Amino acid sequence: MSHSIIGVNERPALTRWIPLSFQHVFAMFGATVLVPMLTGLSPSAALFTAGSGTLLYILITGAKVPAFLGSSFAFIPALIGIGGAYGMEYALGGAVAAGVFYAIVAAIIKVSGTAWLDRVLPPVVIGSVIIVIGLNLAPTAMGMAMNDPDGVYSLVRLSIAAFTLLVAIIATIFFKGFFNVIPILIGLVSGYLFTLIMGMFFPAYKLISFDAVAKAPWFSLPTFMAPKFNLMAALTFIVVSLATICEHLGDVMVTSRVVGEDFYKKPGLHRTLLGDGVATAWAAFWGGPPNTTYGENIGVMAITRVYSVWVIGGAAVIAVILSLITKVGAIIQTIPTPVMGGISMLLFGIIASSGLRTIVESGVDFKCKRNLTISSVIMVIGIGGGTLAFNIGKDLKFQLAGVALATVVGITLNLVLPKTIDTVKE
Repeated sequence: MSHSIIGVNERPALTRWIPLSFQHVFAMFGATVLVPMLTGLSPSAALFTAGSGTLLYILITGAKVPAFLGSSFAFIPALIGIGGAYGMEYALGGAVAAGVFYAIVAAIIKVSGTAWLDRVLPPVVIGSVIIVIGLNLAPTAMGMAMNDPDGVYSLVRLSIAAFTLLVAIIATIFFKGFFNVIPILIGLVSGYLFTLIMGMFFPAYKLISFDAVAKAPWFSLPTFMAPKFNLMAALTFIVVSLATICEHLGDVMVTSRVVGEDFYKKPGLHRTLLGDGVATAWAAFWGGPPNTTYGENIGVMAITRVYSVWVIGGAAVIAVILSLITKVGAIIQTIPTPVMGGISMLLFGIIASSGLRTIVESGVDFKCKRNLTISSVIMVIGIGGGTLAFNIGKDLKFQLAGVALATVVGITLNLVLPKTIDTVKE
């Protein structure tokens, strides 16, 4: 594009390169560390796998697509569900399977194109599934915002969550330029400082302790965790990845529009999807949450008009370095639960709202009984906790629940219901 400051393959001078890369670190930091904190994984491992996964993505796409990959919110229900039922190692194994599935879909796209995706995953299915993903997480957000560790309601904790949420909303709506891109980070820091200051005057607010930070060494390796594998975890994550694949398609399209190049054609959607899948599997092998391309960093590029993969790569290297600074990880662990709850109230709602946006912008007609039926069934099964479970042989139990089951049912209904159903009578 003629108005770009730094193009995709241009390398800026070092004095500009480092601060430009730090901008991307600030943009991704809040969301990337929040996912592991919500799911019980290591924030340091998440930073390590986000940075190294981004470098793998740049390599696989031939350094032609500027994109930062961070922790995916779409997989939170699967991480929590499978982690609780079988152990977090098996959830990581499911994430590896999802990465392999990405690679398989990438190979199919290379051979046959993308038309079949529109048939299997139309906007009415994807939008409804994304709504389910966001609303499924709503009880988690409210629990962190309102309750103490014993599950007892706490007005003090709710006040912390409300302050954090208010600042994040103000940053989202009223801040301009780069600060408008990092409302999550602004909200987290503000809620943290609010809790710290209030704790100096009121004992009930004293939720932050720096004892672990003082004891932590300056440098060490992140806490890694190796994956384990079973069929149920793999199936669950593969089904959820159908929604995240469509999320990837949207991110690549938006990045293409921002940069002014068609990344669907060069390096090709199969290359970008393969890079995303490899980064996801790589993250899970080290104990990090599945990765996804980050809209926050796309926003940074749109504001700064700096599209250089060198800048993105620099941010990835900084993320890896931060993961090795143990005191950074220790400070992250001191973030109070209600602060995360306040941020989650906004984030999880945004996920659900993005599903609504998908439906609205795609022009899905809900006067059509077919669309109304598909969306209604997806949301009731997904939000209501629908479960399909039965024994396979003596020791193996098949189970598909929540988002995964809702996605399978939605895809099935979309494929079998005729498209000639009359619209709803007004």
